[in-house]
Amino acid sequence: MRFELTTSAGDPERPNEDWASVALPAAGQGGALVLLDGVTPPAGDYGCVHPVPWFAARLGGALLELSASRRDLTLAEVLAEAIRRTAEAHRDTCDLSHVRTPQATVVLARWDADEIEHLVLSDSVLLLESPDGGVRAVLDDRLDRVPPEVLASLAATDALRNAEGGFFTAAADPAVAGLAVTGVTARSEVRALAALSDGASRWVDMFGEGDWGDCVGVLRKEGAQGLIDRVRALERAEADTPLVRRWKRHDDAAVVYAEL
Repeated sequence: MRFELTTSAGDPERPNEDWASVALPAAGQGGALVLLDGVTPPAGDYGCVHPVPWFAARLGGALLELSASRRDLTLAEVLAEAIRRTAEAHRDTCDLSHVRTPQATVVLARWDADEIEHLVLSDSVLLLESPDGGVRAVLDDRLDRVPPEVLASLAATDALRNAEGGFFTAAADPAVAGLAVTGVTARSEVRALAALSDGASRWVDMFGEGDWGDCVGVLRKEGAQGLIDRVRALERAEADTPLVRRWKRHDDAAVVYAEL
């Protein structure tokens, strides 16, 4: 097995809001990966005394522990319990009903000798590479379906955040776990996994430098840092062009790559 984790802040003057980790049980037959992309709130009050990295670390730690130790729970149940635990950690100090309460996108994968479970919530990406080299992207595209003119308005975007007909992230409501994209794949059908926050997946879905298969090829040859370095080079080259839809010039980027 080969595992790589890399994360890079988009702005050295701001804390990195991405979070990633892996768990490898002692038996050697299974494991889990977790990747979160914390949602940067706009300037102003968002009802919480804690910064987004605090939330991502709390939620991520709970997800990793539960994914590894509670094999009796589905990944949706793992996410629901992790959200519940994290909410209880700051319910007494913060307004968790605020639409911009700290939140994050989620990628989870868990495997044993027989199968691989996955869960994706919001716009981070999970890639599954088959033994013949084909790559399947597991995506939650609800945010991509929101029209650009809506995303240009903070109030209009907030009206669709964690709301019916809109898009969903892991915030304070455990019920959102039931809306995640989930599935199970036979272990024999997957030779590698990759989880990418949208700061890393932009190599494909923003810059169009290749498809998801090409992306896994970069990870295999150049590693997780190699992919992020390619993204940063593209961002620098485009420094004088207008920002495109939902684009920070430099976003936090995180990658987990696992060869099984």
